[in-house]
Amino acid sequence: MNTQLALVCLLTFVIHLISTLAYALRIAGVRTGRIAVSFALANILLLVSRTSNTFQGPLLAKHVERNILEGSSHNIEVDFRWLLLSATLATIVGALLIPTFQRLFTIAIEVFGRYRSIPRLLLAGLSLRGMGRAKEAARVPSRENLTRLSWRGIPLSIIVFNALATSVLTVGVIASLYAGHLDPQLRLTANSLSPVINALSTILLFVFIDPYLSILTDDVVSGQATEALFRRCVVLFVASRLAGTILAQLILVPAAHIIVRVAGLL
Repeated sequence: MNTQLALVCLLTFVIHLISTLAYALRIAGVRTGRIAVSFALANILLLVSRTSNTFQGPLLAKHVERNILEGSSHNIEVDFRWLLLSATLATIVGALLIPTFQRLFTIAIEVFGRYRSIPRLLLAGLSLRGMGRAKEAARVPSRENLTRLSWRGIPLSIIVFNALATSVLTVGVIASLYAGHLDPQLRLTANSLSPVINALSTILLFVFIDPYLSILTDDVVSGQATEALFRRCVVLFVASRLAGTILAQLILVPAAHIIVRVAGLL
């Protein structure tokens, strides 16, 4: 693995770690009852994720271009599978860090409500007191979250849609670049199809998944649903997200060949 690929793996790790930790922010929002403030902090996470994504695409495209121009016999599929493995590992690490970051985000929401300024919030977090509170917030996941896990009250279809959307989002750009490697003459067309692929997963997210989580969040805040139900939902969503990154490994090659065929028909 060269330095460029290692950097892309790191960026992929950051993107999926942040996406997983976003669930901790939802829990913190429910616990504090300050949903709007939690969304403001979510935008900070989204900014970091999108910045990483901005650098990930060009670096990965350059890696593919170099292999094509040099006529390398190196099996680039292995490189892409390392990227997908990075997404899976990031999801696992994010899941283990959710209890800690749930408490950190709860503190951040309270501090942000007092200072009403993102820069001052960041300075407070970097202070000695902030570091001390962060250390106190460290927790390991409770075994009960898995041993008492139940599907009751949570639609199975939503969990399945989340896994499918995650798999498509995870593999979309990678499959389009792999398709360009399989047929270099169509690589520009194949690469331009990645937004179309991501649009499919975005539809699943905004039509089925996000509305369900938003409604459930409001129900918990208003007392119509329990926090225990919400936490079980988060655990299942994280598990389905992990399943989605694993499913991406299975659909990488078929997706790349489908993209090549579609690119040839355009």
